Amino acid sequence: MIHYKTEEEVAIIKESAEILGKAHGEVAKHVKEGVKTSFLDKIAEEYIRDHDGVPSFKGYNGFPSSLCISVNEVVVHGFPGEYVLKDGDIISIDCGVFHQGFHSDCAYTYPVGEVSPSVVALLKTTKESLYRGIENAVFNNRTGDIGHAIQKFVEAKGYTVVRELVGHGLGRNLHESPEVPNYGKRGSGPLLKEGMVLAIEPMVNLGTRNVVQERDGWTIRTADRKPSAHYEHTVAIFKDRTEVLTTHQYIEEHIKI
Repeated sequence: MIHYKTEEEVAIIKESAEILGKAHGEVAKHVKEGVKTSFLDKIAEEYIRDHDGVPSFKGYNGFPSSLCISVNEVVVHGFPGEYVLKDGDIISIDCGVFHQGFHSDCAYTYPVGEVSPSVVALLKTTKESLYRGIENAVFNNRTGDIGHAIQKFVEAKGYTVVRELVGHGLGRNLHESPEVPNYGKRGSGPLLKEGMVLAIEPMVNLGTRNVVQERDGWTIRTADRKPSAHYEHTVAIFKDRTEVLTTHQYIEEHIKI
């Protein structure tokens, strides 16, 4: 079942998203060589809790942390821990905030220090594909139009799209219907109607699209261990517009790809 939101509910999700965006901005100040990923997680959780929010991910189906931190070949759902960032790494940081009964969800992939030109190109393409998807997330389109736009753009650049993990609806629950794949055919999938709130989140690989799950039951990495990038926004569908509720603004005050 798809849960349609009122304008008042979308406004609450936007408040949640503002807390989330600023939490990302606080984390962004510390994404640099020599920093432990567990330290980034601590910063995010403290900021969220200090600003009338709860980390959406912490405790979700047993997930232990406030951030999913996925380094290099890890696609998504990596655990923060003792890993120390080093020059040339890329790090995907995914975070959600629960505020006044509603969730928001947003991700960004950062370069650490000097990153190879081929990986910088992957990051730029993945980020641009997010906005290609959002351009197609409009009233009376279908989820397949979003996925098709992302897939077409990414594959034309020589990259691959992960199939096993998808975007999703969200609201009172972190994951709601419909699923929003990052691939697909135009005109396929559920119809986009007013009041739908979606997390659009392309996950794009430098090599093969195939992924494997590690023994921890969470961490997803590329099968060939080549780098993967991930960007995400939460958007709301209205008859006359699509509103991006989350923001990368506070991240990009400190770092930009």
